[in-house]
Amino acid sequence: MKMAKKIFCISIFIISCSLAAFSIVAAQGSVLMVALFSGLKEGTVPSDWRIKEWKGKADAQIISDNTGHEVLCLKSNGASTALYKEITLNIKESPFLNWKWKVTKIPPGGDVRNKNTDDQAAQIYVVFPKFPSQINSRMLGYIWDSNAPVGSEVTSAKLSTTKYIVVKSGAKDIGKWFSEKRNVYEDYKRLFNEEPPAVGSIALMIDSDDTKSSAESFFGDISLSAD
Repeated sequence: MKMAKKIFCISIFIISCSLAAFSIVAAQGSVLMVALFSGLKEGTVPSDWRIKEWKGKADAQIISDNTGHEVLCLKSNGASTALYKEITLNIKESPFLNWKWKVTKIPPGGDVRNKNTDDQAAQIYVVFPKFPSQINSRMLGYIWDSNAPVGSEVTSAKLSTTKYIVVKSGAKDIGKWFSEKRNVYEDYKRLFNEEPPAVGSIALMIDSDDTKSSAESFFGDISLSAD
């Protein structure tokens, strides 16, 4: 895929997330469940998540992990795809994004710092629509990169309104489950230097098209919480 076309497609993806009918995430006490993959039927795609394909066909399905829990499995063979769910909420009220993930195959040459190798096995984004100009919408991504150091904070070389934080990196920890917790409100303020607008969607992405390689990752349940 040519770079200009890919940038355009990403922009359209942000717009579609912004314009779609919003849904409220399910509340369980002080925790707002974004994704409850546990208990879903194997071989299916969660019905409340939509698929976006930039290159290739999406390979995403619920499987039973060796822990005995149902999780979402994402695969890429030279593809670039995403699943996203529309939500609406004030991130200041539930600032913490909580998720579990595991990577079993990374795109070896992937590096978020270079637009020609911008591939990652696992990415989770919080999308913030900004009206009326949809192209100004913000995306904050937490990623498992192949080469960029953990803790790196990077502005996308493809789309300046997308910011990344490298949470995990490299192959050292592949095959292991990790629980993550990030203060999205504070991360957004620091990286965009402004108060965040309302959240419009959460997206999970996998890509290995730039490096023409393959990748595989898994996501467990995802939630937002006040603390």
